[in-house]
Amino acid sequence: MSPTKKTDQPSLKQLKSTMKKATSASVGRPRKPNGNRETSERILDCAEELFSKHGFYGVTVRLVAASAGVDTALAHYYFGTKERLFNAVFERRAQVLNQERLEAMDQYERQFGKKMTVKGIISAFLLPLLDPDRHNHIGWKNYFALAAQVNNTPEWGAETMTRHFDPVVTRLIDLLQLAMPYARKEDLFWSYHLMTGSLTLTLSDTRRLDRLSQGLCHSSDIASIGPRLIDYCVSGFETLCHPDYSTRP
Repeated sequence: MSPTKKTDQPSLKQLKSTMKKATSASVGRPRKPNGNRETSERILDCAEELFSKHGFYGVTVRLVAASAGVDTALAHYYFGTKERLFNAVFERRAQVLNQERLEAMDQYERQFGKKMTVKGIISAFLLPLLDPDRHNHIGWKNYFALAAQVNNTPEWGAETMTRHFDPVVTRLIDLLQLAMPYARKEDLFWSYHLMTGSLTLTLSDTRRLDRLSQGLCHSSDIASIGPRLIDYCVSGFETLCHPDYSTRP
């Protein structure tokens, strides 16, 4: 496809329908750990909430155990150190998101093949993260806040994001390269870097947008944010990856 050639792009409604076939239920069920599932899930839920509010260094296993209503020794029995508990918290929902996004991108490629568009690919990548049902679910809200925090933590955040999400990002870049064979690899990665910054701010739901717009916009209004974020990211990729971009004054 040449950079100026237009293809018929499916509507966002059609894309959502396509993605739904490839994903699980709207909220999704994180993988449950071994052991007493009810107790370990309660520990993970409490740890997720505390980590999302206070960060890794502001939480202790003792504090998590007290919040879950269990002995500290039991929390250590299930998850060992605080680092292992944190990793278990991060991993259980990352697995759900990774599976859904990979399946959505695979489904989109199978359905559209050489007619894939930048918008279709980015929609497949982002829609599982922009599901309104997820953003109304307290566990997912806590997880998204935690993920945004981790993504902006230089000390150890990059290693955590790399370990959990790099295969999904690599798949995204590979598909975008197929849709834009003229794109330079570095421009694809720069575009992703800028997209993930916008996504991180969206997922963190800081409510700053509410105050800045004096109530005109709401950072929790994911139904309004989703289509805008997709179109914003698509325009960014198409602009930065256009072969004429680097020669512009």
